[in-house]
Amino acid sequence: MGFQTLTTSFAMAIAGPGGVDAAIASGLDLDGSPIPVEMVRLYSEVMELESQRARSGVTKSMRNRIVKTGSKHFDQNSLDAKLKAAGWEGLKAKEIAFFYG
Repeated sequence: MGFQTLTTSFAMAIAGPGGVDAAIASGLDLDGSPIPVEMVRLYSEVMELESQRARSGVTKSMRNRIVKTGSKHFDQNSLDAKLKAAGWEGLKAKEIAFFYG
């Protein structure tokens, strides 16, 4: 098995949000190339700080994640309608400007 085969297998083995975490932990990007150590250190430092931050509520965090990720997959009107149908507030002006502007 050559390097290209290993790289392809590695890239195919990691998909979804957990795959990115696995790649960071391994120090290898999804294409198999090394992630610079300083980038991994900074990421780890910021994520450690984030893990210690007090949260205001699970449903608020869920909505934030849905908006952040959903904006990559749905057009503005679709995501707004889906949020409202699920019982959340629709997209806010600042979210529209940031994710769709």
